Amino acid sequence: MKALIFDLDGTLAETAGDLIGALNFVLAGEGIAAVPVSAARSLLGAGGRALIQRGFLRANRELSVEKLDALFVDFLSFYNEHIADHSFLYPGVEAALDHFAAEGWRLGVCTNKMEASSHLLLEKLGVADRFQFVCGQDTFGVAKPDPRPLLETIRAVGSRPEAAIMVGDSVTDIKTARAAGTPVIAVDFGYTDVPVTELGPDIVISHFDALPSAVRSIRPS
Repeated sequence: MKALIFDLDGTLAETAGDLIGALNFVLAGEGIAAVPVSAARSLLGAGGRALIQRGFLRANRELSVEKLDALFVDFLSFYNEHIADHSFLYPGVEAALDHFAAEGWRLGVCTNKMEASSHLLLEKLGVADRFQFVCGQDTFGVAKPDPRPLLETIRAVGSRPEAAIMVGDSVTDIKTARAAGTPVIAVDFGYTDVPVTELGPDIVISHFDALPSAVRSIRPS
């Protein structure tokens, strides 16, 4: 079975407002100034714990593992309560998902967001039923760029690496796909401080309307 596996934050959905909002909730409790949403591109992409670490690093504050674990609980609770206050699907996402479903593609999500939060967000955005499998950072106990989450997601939707394509927005997704032996299409509107054109994906697109032609160039039949 042909499969498309999507990253979530910065690929399917614009989620920076709510993620940075949850970060700022945690930082405020530690007396750290709020991070502007404009800084999201260099902070997001590796999950909530990494986001908190980067927020502390930005403020030149030390953070122990024990403190990080405690703050992550607060972060996750706040985030899940506000998960779709400002988040939305990128233009063309739903039409693209409909297109590939009609063509018989299996669809999955492989993200560094926690699995429960991923399901919750996709439900709030109205597309949870479009995906045969959703993999979060905690699903298999390891996060991208380790290839295992992607490989297991591909297997869960009934496909193989050579018959699948990863769609993501960052160096994390590109490294993951390369390690898994899977082609990768990158969107250029997500969360990366280095332009994806410099990171070596197979194809770069600027709108989901371009995804069908990009996929056809990789999988002609």
